Amino acid sequence: MALFRRRKKSDGGKAGDRSASRTDFEYLEQFIRSRQGVEAFIEPRTTVTETTVILIAHDGEWTRRRVTDPGEARRFAHKMAIPIYDVRLVGYPQRMRDYNERRKRRPELF
Repeated sequence: MALFRRRKKSDGGKAGDRSASRTDFEYLEQFIRSRQGVEAFIEPRTTVTETTVILIAHDGEWTRRRVTDPGEARRFAHKMAIPIYDVRLVGYPQRMRDYNERRKRRPELF
């Protein structure tokens, strides 16, 4: 019985693998332009996801999208003139944790 086997795509990748698209970057650009104090954080590849970049605004609101590699995330942040950090080195900012806690306590506001 093969309930837990992963399906392979025809190109050899795992099911669900997807590289960053132009739409992803357009969304990230819109997030940056519509919020203040946005910083980027590179999240490393894991067994579950590819490399991602997470954008965190001054109030802790955040969004995450896949990127091809850390270099692509750095080039994007440079182009958008925002600071970029490696989450393995600096961790997640407290404002993001505070935002997540506020969302948990008062979901009707979000």
